[in-house]
Amino acid sequence: MFNVESEAELDVLVDESAKSKNSRLPGVSIRVNPDVIAGGHPHISTGHRQHKFGLDWAAARELYINRRQSKWIRWNGISAHIGSQITSLRPFRMALQRIASYVRELRRSGIALEYLDFGGGLGVRYTDQKPPSRLDYARLVASFAKPLGVHLLLEPGRTIIAPAGILLTRVLYCKRNRDKSFVVVDSAMNDLLRPALYGAVHPITRVTREKGQRGGGTRVDVVGPVCETGDCFLRDWPLGTVQAGDVLAIWTAGAYGMSQASNYNARLRPVEILVEGKRARVIRRRETAEDLLRGDALA
Repeated sequence: MFNVESEAELDVLVDESAKSKNSRLPGVSIRVNPDVIAGGHPHISTGHRQHKFGLDWAAARELYINRRQSKWIRWNGISAHIGSQITSLRPFRMALQRIASYVRELRRSGIALEYLDFGGGLGVRYTDQKPPSRLDYARLVASFAKPLGVHLLLEPGRTIIAPAGILLTRVLYCKRNRDKSFVVVDSAMNDLLRPALYGAVHPITRVTREKGQRGGGTRVDVVGPVCETGDCFLRDWPLGTVQAGDVLAIWTAGAYGMSQASNYNARLRPVEILVEGKRARVIRRRETAEDLLRGDALA
């Protein structure tokens, strides 16, 4: 199924994938914008009328109807995605109510859609969030999708992978500037961008500790070595006493950790290790300087 967000995109698709091959596209959907505010941060809210994603329903309906007799396309779906890290069912319900009404309206116009692509967005617990369970989310979506008799497409990736990923980092040194304490670690914003990009809070703890030793006490800023003040994982965090060489765990890093990682500041991306029960194996090797320079074109 081909998913488009504008008439211009549809025209390009028809020219490049249908007319050039003299073959009708087997199935096309439009991403609609249901005008719902949702998401854990403005940068990951995608379903409001002020956002760049999708088409307003009036424009989408006109495109569906005007092209329903096209020899090059066959409408067979509708798509929407309203945001990410959503911790309430309310915006999902609002969006589904509107999309369901769109599907019924199109059917009355003779366009019977087979697919509903509702994207993803269900949030996870990083610190004190209380997201709905996957079961409650599924029941809500099913309550709208089943009466429509459509094939449902969902992307619940964050809820599956986020808690499964941990970023391990080693303390380089500790320092204090007047009334401010810092713990400088060897990971940086290039390894986990979410704190700098979204203000995301990922809990950090020591991997090992002595018997009876607990977190708390002096609050510190846990920062990376990149020359930017934004290279900070947590501010005023009750980490407890640590020293150079200690290994820390940055939790819930599975979603958008490595996928957003980069070589910014000429840093090498870390190794990835998959742990299965008592077994562990490397699934992505640590980068080397040769990897960093491989793409350079020399005069």
